[in-house]
Amino acid sequence: MPLSDYVFTSESVSEGHPDKVCDRISDAVVDAFLAADPQARVACETLATTNFMCIAGEVRLNKKACGPRAPMLKNGAINKKKIETLARAAIKEIGYEQKGFHWKTAKILNKLHGQSADIAQGVDASGNKDEGAGDQGIMFGYACDETPELMPAPIQYAHNILHALADVRHSGKEPILLPDAKSQVTLRYVHGRPVACTAVVVSTQHAAKDKKGRELESGDIKAIVRPYVEKVLKSVGMPEDDNQFYVNPTGRFVIGGPDGDSGLTGRKIIVDTYGGAAPHGGGAFSGKDPTKVDRSAAYAARYLAKNVVAAGLARRCVIQLSYAIGVSHPLSVYVDTQGTGEVDEQRLSKVLQELVNLSPRGIREHLNLNRPIYARTSAYGHFGRTPTKDGGFSWEKTDLVPALKSAFNGR
Repeated sequence: MPLSDYVFTSESVSEGHPDKVCDRISDAVVDAFLAADPQARVACETLATTNFMCIAGEVRLNKKACGPRAPMLKNGAINKKKIETLARAAIKEIGYEQKGFHWKTAKILNKLHGQSADIAQGVDASGNKDEGAGDQGIMFGYACDETPELMPAPIQYAHNILHALADVRHSGKEPILLPDAKSQVTLRYVHGRPVACTAVVVSTQHAAKDKKGRELESGDIKAIVRPYVEKVLKSVGMPEDDNQFYVNPTGRFVIGGPDGDSGLTGRKIIVDTYGGAAPHGGGAFSGKDPTKVDRSAAYAARYLAKNVVAAGLARRCVIQLSYAIGVSHPLSVYVDTQGTGEVDEQRLSKVLQELVNLSPRGIREHLNLNRPIYARTSAYGHFGRTPTKDGGFSWEKTDLVPALKSAFNGR
């Protein structure tokens, strides 16, 4: 039996966190290749440190898009200059114009190269063989009714805090705030429902001095941050003990971003998903095109789980999918409603597989994933977001609800 009374904590990191800078650049590369060729293959990793980035990985475009020999030809649709330009644009949009990490002056090393032929022959469709998964692995999706986004409340609130601070930083309303930040939210649950916030941690990079030249301290930053945190946590309230509201606990956070700590693509997988409230298969998302099931199948699993909860068939739902490289169908589909389900889980699994083709190709086509929609996913979570008109966050739609309700009308 799961616990009903407990406390649970999740963290988020901002778009300016070193790892998230790398996720953003890797996903910008994915978008550039998909814009040139919707069938592009990309596996891109970025490393960042003081005024330096290395972009590495393997890519493939068709000959028309890039030329006959390699994906990075001098005169191709995608070349080294374009990759460098989009990386600098991403850093500028995040807001880094600091001595130790500046969008203009950072050195960029490009080590992208062509995709392995061994991988290509396993993934590509040929003859009677359908397109296979781009790798083996297990992927999890989760949804619950704790928030309107059908996400676990601690991670959703942690994301919302940082998103609110980023908005006022970008708008110029709070010029003292700088890009690198973290948040952490602890909630108390009673009978399995979040009822109160017991602790909040916000660490945000900030200017060394205010407009008058006075050195800024953690108390100054706490006063700036407080109203935004209070607004996000309105439904559960702030901690009763103000000593449990921690802002920049070390007292100072001026040097940040890749200048303060190195970053790497794919190191914030729990931040990207459910904040530890649900299982995780271990594969990162950013920098991967949608033939990689680490990404696309995790999106599909979330899509299915969210629709189950939205249809009122369960209050919580975990879905696991598994794949083998080069194989065109899932090896297993597991559904667990954690004791909150209104219908038989085996029957639910069967109905879900009838509604959505869970082959790699089926997922990409159903969710329309072969589009440049990924840079926006690189911060503030891949889930719990609002679907956009251009197809972004299509896995957050609840368009399966009518069919699910119809299938279980008689329960």
